[in-house]
Amino acid sequence: MLYSHVTPADKRAALRTALASGELLRFPGAFNPLSARLIQDKGLEGVYISGAVISADLGLPDIGLTTLSEVAGRAAQISRMTDLPSIVDADTGFGEPMNVARTVQQLEDAGVAGLHIEDQVNPKRCGHLDGKAVVDEDTAVKRIRAAVAARRDPNLLIMARTDIRALDGLNSAIDRAKALVDAGADAIFPEAMVDLSEFEAVRAAVDVPILANMTEFGKSELFTNRQLADVGVNIVIYPVSLLRLAMGAAERGLDTIVSEGSLTSRVPEMQTRARLYELLDYESYGSFDTSVFNFSLDTNRG
Repeated sequence: MLYSHVTPADKRAALRTALASGELLRFPGAFNPLSARLIQDKGLEGVYISGAVISADLGLPDIGLTTLSEVAGRAAQISRMTDLPSIVDADTGFGEPMNVARTVQQLEDAGVAGLHIEDQVNPKRCGHLDGKAVVDEDTAVKRIRAAVAARRDPNLLIMARTDIRALDGLNSAIDRAKALVDAGADAIFPEAMVDLSEFEAVRAAVDVPILANMTEFGKSELFTNRQLADVGVNIVIYPVSLLRLAMGAAERGLDTIVSEGSLTSRVPEMQTRARLYELLDYESYGSFDTSVFNFSLDTNRG
């Protein structure tokens, strides 16, 4: 009922333990708090909070238009709704190293188990679009050092994302990843790898967990969990997948209203009222009401 009873500290510790197991952890992207609860219900290992999804939810493109307060607010709403650890996209840290430090503490307060800071210039753009630009190594390293220095819970996962592969090739991505690990990054997110051998090369180059981004319509093929695990990937995210599925269904439903005049033909595809109430845990709320409000009013007395 209401929010998760698992504390953020316990979620962070659980994520660290899970990463140490060597098993591949699956983190679908939650586009709202209810979808985070669905991810938990389906037995996945974690919840991803995508900057692209937060932007899209606001009707904005993913080009650095969202603010720290908007991201932290959404991260808190999603993280508190699930017992699973959550990882949030912190873009470039929303400014210079001191801004990065504040970003880390505000997202830590939001209850996330981890976050990633990227090495794009600010304003950034989607990692699978052309025309990206990255900062120099010194600037990227300062961002990660600031993030590591700012965290108060040592189990908060500070992940460094590098987008340099699309600009300067795999070797530059490996060199950048090594520098970011030396700066204190707990994990590496090598963005827009083109094949499994590139993930494998990054895995061999660093001694921290690595993340694979399995976003549809991107630069990377949609590899299976088994393929990713076999090359040593530790976390796989599906950042925009649930939003795309939901919006695709919504668009088809609206088309049906226009073409058929009702949604009768679409009802079998909808989540039932019973299933929605199950996810919302209506039964617990009812029990709570009964136990607290166990009196009756005498309307005949003033």
